Amino acid sequence: MSGGFEKRLGGLARLSGSPMAGALKGVEKEALRIDPQGELAQTPHPRALGSALTSRYITTDFSEALLEFVTPAYATTWETLRTICDIHQFTYERLGDELLWAASMPCRVPDDDGIPLAEYGKSNVATMKTAYRRGLGYRYGRHMQTIAGVHFNYSLPEHFWPVYQEVLGDPREAGEFRSEHYLGLVRNFRRYGWLVLYLFGASPALCRCFVREEPAGLRPLGNDSLFAPYATSLRMSDLGYSNQNQSAIVISLNGLEEYIRDLSLAIRTPEPAYQGIGVKVGGEYRQLNANQLQIENEYYSSVRPKRVARSGERPTAALRRGGIEYVEIRSLDVNVFDPAGVNQNTMRFIEAFLVYCLLEQSDPFTTETFLEANRNQALTARSGRQPGFELVRGNRPVPLVDWAREIVARVADVAALLDRGDTACAYLEATRLMQSAIEEPDLTPSARMLAEMQRFDGSFFEFAMHASRSHRDYFASIAPIPAARREALEREAVESIERQAQIEASDTLDFDAYLARYFAAD
Repeated sequence: MSGGFEKRLGGLARLSGSPMAGALKGVEKEALRIDPQGELAQTPHPRALGSALTSRYITTDFSEALLEFVTPAYATTWETLRTICDIHQFTYERLGDELLWAASMPCRVPDDDGIPLAEYGKSNVATMKTAYRRGLGYRYGRHMQTIAGVHFNYSLPEHFWPVYQEVLGDPREAGEFRSEHYLGLVRNFRRYGWLVLYLFGASPALCRCFVREEPAGLRPLGNDSLFAPYATSLRMSDLGYSNQNQSAIVISLNGLEEYIRDLSLAIRTPEPAYQGIGVKVGGEYRQLNANQLQIENEYYSSVRPKRVARSGERPTAALRRGGIEYVEIRSLDVNVFDPAGVNQNTMRFIEAFLVYCLLEQSDPFTTETFLEANRNQALTARSGRQPGFELVRGNRPVPLVDWAREIVARVADVAALLDRGDTACAYLEATRLMQSAIEEPDLTPSARMLAEMQRFDGSFFEFAMHASRSHRDYFASIAPIPAARREALEREAVESIERQAQIEASDTLDFDAYLARYFAAD
């Protein structure tokens, strides 16, 4: 880390007001539907929630039982939290006796054949979405796809960019400047994202049923659970999304054209292991293709540079058309201690941390520094709370606590700027809470989970079932959704079903031709 951060922050601080005011924040939160006994729900996506294909608020991810709640992007964390709570409350009113599983690591999931793929109707786009998910199941196993998380979407306000460009004295074209600095943010998030796992990881344990054999480094806990004593996020470890299947795929983050080039290449490059699966077998698509990636979204990363795509437009084409519009943070576990899975303090700290990542010097990755960042994340996921735990910075060991203190001190400087004009100092208060968790690891969600599980004889299942019931009861007990917001959710449920019908009626190609045209577009 260099003095460039102080210079950039100082340049922004000399301006009147807060140049980052009005940044947009949105949340996507996943949750498995389960029956009253805690088994994965086998029922279809509730029609009362609308169409999973076209609803703006409630869709599904991999499985028919894996709900995904989506908020619009708001200028305040309060609006974002309020909307995610409204969606939870609206959903619970329509679930009957089913529950939403409260944790990231799944419930008592059945064998792969018992995990139903998400269904989106009869249209070509619906068939493609289901076929893609079938391919994920063949490639990685369906168990891994039932893991839930929280995604945080963030974009700086339009008025920020010309101001920041002037502070830096950079004469480049505005879109190029914006994309380059968003990519700098992305690289730094990959460098320092281990801090997010330490502070917000909430998956130190799992049900035995999730793994076929007891993995190295995990210990038995009670009769039905496994855990790692100092783990922060097994979801983000090699047991979850940081698996080895994609280790040979290298996607550059050093420039937008390189990023688009490498993603596009992976979608065109055959993968022998996947060729053995077959593509269209017995008239059914097992996967969309037998290449390294079926589509761009298959490449898992803790952070993605993104642009809202037009209808039928591929993500890489959207980026090529208009550059980076926002970033998507994908490394947040579902917080089992929050009924909505996330809270304002988390969102406020993540926002300040992202601005820090933007302002801090962000050199291009070399192979060595990229692997170092990946190792630091993997080590923190498995052992981040271990006393004296060390990471590697520039080939030298550094205690996690020391490095975390250094980063969070700078995040606090950003928080003070975000708080300008707010006497409550909400961003700074959120940062102070995280500083406490650095000094006292027992305050982290992962440590609290393991401590709380002792009340349930070490059973992850019983602990999470208790939390799931408590969250249901919470949403039943709070004030009803105000009439205008409830009407908007109800109207969206009805209109989304109508939009799905319109899409199905408008198809003119058979699916083979549709798929060929999709991949031919650039």
